[in-house]
Amino acid sequence: MSKFDQIRPFYDSEVNEAICSALHHPMMKALMSFAFPEDENGEWKKQLAKTYSIRDFQIKFIYPAVQKVLEKSSEGLTTSGFEKLEKHTPYLFISNHRDIILDTSLLNVSLYDHGLVMTASAIGDNLVQKSFLHTLSRLNRNFLVQRGLPPRELLESSRLMSEYVNQLILHENRSVWIAQREGRTKDGNDATHPGVLKMLAMGAGDENIMCYFKNLKIVPISISYEYDPTDVLKMPMLMAQANDEVYVKERNEDFNTLLSGIMGQKKRIHIHIGDVLESELDEITEKFDNPNKQIQALAQVLDDAILSSYKLWPTNFIAYDMLNDSSEFADKYTAQEKSLFERRLEMRIDTENKVLRKGILDMYANPVVNKLKYNNAI
Repeated sequence: MSKFDQIRPFYDSEVNEAICSALHHPMMKALMSFAFPEDENGEWKKQLAKTYSIRDFQIKFIYPAVQKVLEKSSEGLTTSGFEKLEKHTPYLFISNHRDIILDTSLLNVSLYDHGLVMTASAIGDNLVQKSFLHTLSRLNRNFLVQRGLPPRELLESSRLMSEYVNQLILHENRSVWIAQREGRTKDGNDATHPGVLKMLAMGAGDENIMCYFKNLKIVPISISYEYDPTDVLKMPMLMAQANDEVYVKERNEDFNTLLSGIMGQKKRIHIHIGDVLESELDEITEKFDNPNKQIQALAQVLDDAILSSYKLWPTNFIAYDMLNDSSEFADKYTAQEKSLFERRLEMRIDTENKVLRKGILDMYANPVVNKLKYNNAI
């Protein structure tokens, strides 16, 4: 047994057996009927049964499914920066995190379209409690981040993950995607958690941390959705935090959020690929001897790259002006766009509830607040 067996995706040698075991699951039928609505005879079953690699599964089945999601629930995906990446070169993509499934699915679609190495992607084990979802995630080259562990087990899990990331990038020539923090951003404030970087740094061994990170080829990514399809679903947690209460998830909450993220309306979506971090890491090494300070400095570099390149939409500017009772950014949206946004709020929340209203407006406005910190970024 490999020491990575508890967290890794399937090997290609295991793919066909896994597919055949899930072939008749109702959720597989629903997924394939959605991806191939014109296939009334179930031809997809025959094609799936002849699939023997993750790459084939992703290209022949997940790729069309994601295209169908874009068609049904968005006004399109745009990208920038992919031309800077080299073919056949693996990278460590560190990204802000908006949607459980789509962030990485859209990235992989874009990487494939540009002829680049697709990623192995970190996903919380809380999201794949159902056996079918666990199988599907492994078929889609996800590896598990183990959540809710006691301190000693968490340390061992972090060490295992760091070794696996090292294995993928430096030995298997496979790019890796990981979110800049645990879980999705709930309030629109994208910030890199130093703990993620400390986990990754465990793979350095005796090597200088910043030199190790240079070898991993860190690339910051910013992804933005004009409408967050799960905005209202994030409100209970934010309300609990505002009231200083402990938030307890409802049964199946993660699964419902997953489905809402996929099928909910997103309007326009943009992914920006930043520059590979190189000179920034040299500067950190020169400036700081202390590893903790180096990690903090790297977190700031990532934040600067992600926030300054974040694509702002009319919804962000509308929310900022509504929150501040101003017309500062009135030139960034039309009266119709503002009316649609206000109507959306009225349909989804009780706008008389001031805390709830402020919470959802903050979620959309905070990217503007954050971007204002960078001169000429807007």
